[in-house]
Amino acid sequence: MNVLLKAALWMTGAIASFSFMAIGGRELSQGYDTFEIMLYRSLVGVIIVVSIITAQNRWAELRFDQFGRHLLRNFFHFTGQNLWFFAVSVIPLAQVFALEFTSPIWVAILAPFVLGEKMTRMRGFAAVLGFVGVLIVTRPSVDTFEIGTAIAACAAIFFALTNMLTKRMTRDNSVASILFFLTTIQLVFGLISAGYDGAIALPTGQSLPYLLLVGASGLLAHFCLTNALSIAPATIVVPMDFARLPVIAVVAMLLYNEPLEIWIFVGAVVIFTANYLNIWTETRKRP
Repeated sequence: MNVLLKAALWMTGAIASFSFMAIGGRELSQGYDTFEIMLYRSLVGVIIVVSIITAQNRWAELRFDQFGRHLLRNFFHFTGQNLWFFAVSVIPLAQVFALEFTSPIWVAILAPFVLGEKMTRMRGFAAVLGFVGVLIVTRPSVDTFEIGTAIAACAAIFFALTNMLTKRMTRDNSVASILFFLTTIQLVFGLISAGYDGAIALPTGQSLPYLLLVGASGLLAHFCLTNALSIAPATIVVPMDFARLPVIAVVAMLLYNEPLEIWIFVGAVVIFTANYLNIWTETRKRP
């Protein structure tokens, strides 16, 4: 099996997982707030991650001496994920996914401040072009403004901050260590946030499958994406990842009768072009 086919199989799993997580989040939003969804998502994640670490005897890999860095990273991810779950409950799923694709652009903008990387002309151009794509997707005006659109855009910023901190942490942390602290810290965040009012909605026979779906698909999506990037360059994986948009658009049309708006696709193509140009340029610089 060649590299391209292997990457395509991993990305098929990632696309399906991201789509299932969005559907699960939409269904759960009718009876659970975002903090409760994150609580149960993290609980499922903890059970899966701890089981795998135990089965593979990888407890020695955990880096408790870097707990502060894990705490900051997961604060950003927890915030972004809560915003994302809120967005999927109030605006079209295709619009959420289109705005999520701006996360690499925010990485390019924020990397000079967080990672000390240089702001190149191509990064600046990609940022401007990506912003144009956002304007096409959202078409902001007094009459058409949706709070969910702004929240989805903010989620992309927090995902960018998460990705940058993850990039720094992978230098001296294993995947097992990162996933362990991701699920456990966010479980605590979820418990505090969901239980501050003294009431947490419990799983029901109807909601339990969706809670399990969100928890499992969240981990599986990132696992598949990471494996795809480990065997194929980003210039190949990113175009495959872009297939998430038409997939979720068709799924949302069939399940929720959401219209296929041409401007979402036009804007998403502009955002994708900005991301791809930046990735292609950065890749060519490397030996």
